[in-house]
Amino acid sequence: MDFTLEQAQGWPQSCVVGVDEAGRGPWAGPVTAAAIYLPQDFTLAVDDSKKLTAKKRDVLFDSLIELPHGIGAASVAEIDHLNILQATFLAMRRAVDGLAAKIGAPAHVLVDGNKLPDWPYAAQAVIGGDARAPSIAAASILAKVTRDREMAVLDAQFPGYGWASNKGYGAKAHQIGLEKLGVTPHHRRSYAPIAKILRGETA
Repeated sequence: MDFTLEQAQGWPQSCVVGVDEAGRGPWAGPVTAAAIYLPQDFTLAVDDSKKLTAKKRDVLFDSLIELPHGIGAASVAEIDHLNILQATFLAMRRAVDGLAAKIGAPAHVLVDGNKLPDWPYAAQAVIGGDARAPSIAAASILAKVTRDREMAVLDAQFPGYGWASNKGYGAKAHQIGLEKLGVTPHHRRSYAPIAKILRGETA
């Protein structure tokens, strides 16, 4: 992985920012996005967060959080109201807006995926971007670690679903928790597995 995509948009002379999200698929918890600007002397060996161990992500997170960044999230209520795609875009807008408030509007934004939010920033959607652009990879680490830690907090508040380990995905422990304990305020009611349970509860 190199800075080819960033350099194509004028980096390092221009402020080119990477954006990625975490948490589109889980049945519970927010969707989280991060935006980050990497300086010219950046040398950390980042990669797609999904390819890294939790320990490695935590180590990288501690360094990345010191760089200019923004983190945004969309709540379960917003996911259910907007749908997950639009809620993801909302989280991304919040992340970039947060970064822009610190260092000014970016010259260009590289976004992991094949679609872009509706926002005032010049941007490019990059399929597989978290494995191609260091700025997107760094954003993926920030987003995932932030969300994973939030799910650990929620797990302590709502034990029995295994969120600290499954992060709200539909793992077996999560399914068993739903069968025994029911739906919490942090479950995405618009998601089919949760909607099915709710229909059964109200039948």
